[in-house]
Amino acid sequence: MTLRALPAAATALCAGASFALAVPASAQTYPAKPLRMVIPFAPGGGSDFIGRIAAQQLTESLGQTVVVENRGGAGGSLGVEVGMKAAPDGYTLTLIAASYPVNPSLYKLNFDPVKDIQPVIQLSMGPFLVAVHPSLPVKTVKDLIALARKAPGGLNYATSGQGSIVHLATEHFNSMAGIKMTHIPYKGTGPALSDTIAGHTTVIFGSIASTLPFVRAGKLRGIAVTTAKRIPAEPNIPSIGETVPGYDVTNWHGIIVPRGTPRTVVDRLNSDLTRALRNKDMVDRLQADGVSPAGGSPEEFGTRIAREIELWRKIVAQAGVKAE
Repeated sequence: MTLRALPAAATALCAGASFALAVPASAQTYPAKPLRMVIPFAPGGGSDFIGRIAAQQLTESLGQTVVVENRGGAGGSLGVEVGMKAAPDGYTLTLIAASYPVNPSLYKLNFDPVKDIQPVIQLSMGPFLVAVHPSLPVKTVKDLIALARKAPGGLNYATSGQGSIVHLATEHFNSMAGIKMTHIPYKGTGPALSDTIAGHTTVIFGSIASTLPFVRAGKLRGIAVTTAKRIPAEPNIPSIGETVPGYDVTNWHGIIVPRGTPRTVVDRLNSDLTRALRNKDMVDRLQADGVSPAGGSPEEFGTRIAREIELWRKIVAQAGVKAE
């Protein structure tokens, strides 16, 4: 190198050093330590299952352990609050479910469900399954509506609890179909299913994973799914929307972090989870739980959250639903 070239080289070197200094340290080193994933539900349920799959995939792709922390209560809002109070550095992730946009209408939250979060990615999507006791003379949604109109309030439907997503999904159906069924809340999906199988209640909107095995065993009769389209696993079961146009309720899960988390970190998490959702093992495990991979950008997930908060606010007001 000539002496004349030295000033130019030094200038370039300084510019490169300045650029390196301008890049946040978190972007250069993330992740430099183990992560935490808050699952705002009890261990053993469908949400816990999906959250743990995601944590395992991120552990492998990030090269750091993702530790799961279950913090249940208040329909998931207590655990979400824990996650949103964490430092916005990408080291605390929070799993949310389709109940998340319901909660603002039922509980007093200590955070803004839109402004205080940064969506990362929607992980899964799937329907609830509408099932009836075999003794009920109902084989279609049309039959169910006709029977309910003959005796308003005469049909009982079971749910996993007052203000749960399945409670609101059923009330949404009642409203759109112009019928009235009587709500019987239980403390969890298990007891609700057990009493429906026993005939103490006659209708249930249950998750695919928990309800479909009893349909296949003949203990319940599946008459519809709640998503706009039929599902590949059970193509002969129609959607409610085929009888009640416009009805569409999706059971989903996704990941959020606190607002203010660096965009480079959000993009890294979105990219790694997008790859994971294309992994055959993860696809197979999700489908075994009755859901399909979702994916998409943080903005798309945020749009869904905001839209559903408004939807459920209207339904809660119309049905007069109160949290327990």
